[in-house]
Amino acid sequence: MIQPTASFKDNLQLLPSVEGLASINLIDPAGVIIATIENQPGKQGSLAVYQYLQQCFDVLDTHAATHALEIFAEHTADAKNRPGAHPNVDRLLDIIGGAAPLGIQLVAR
Repeated sequence: MIQPTASFKDNLQLLPSVEGLASINLIDPAGVIIATIENQPGKQGSLAVYQYLQQCFDVLDTHAATHALEIFAEHTADAKNRPGAHPNVDRLLDIIGGAAPLGIQLVAR
């Protein structure tokens, strides 16, 4: 696992490339896809974080979400102050707050 810094931009440099990914599906305990993160500008940072979480933890549970919030660095504080501004961070906060863990499905290009 990486040791996150205080900068999201710096943390992204520590994560594997998302070049071969088309998207990531997040799956609830019933097997339903509840969200998709596409490989497109503006979402590639979240895509990289969630890909890394799948590789390290396999499931998005409280432990994985806590680590991810450290990776999102300054965006975590912003998400707490502006709910809805960072939906992929909000999802992590929800899981820490007691929401069910999610499966992470990588979709190759």
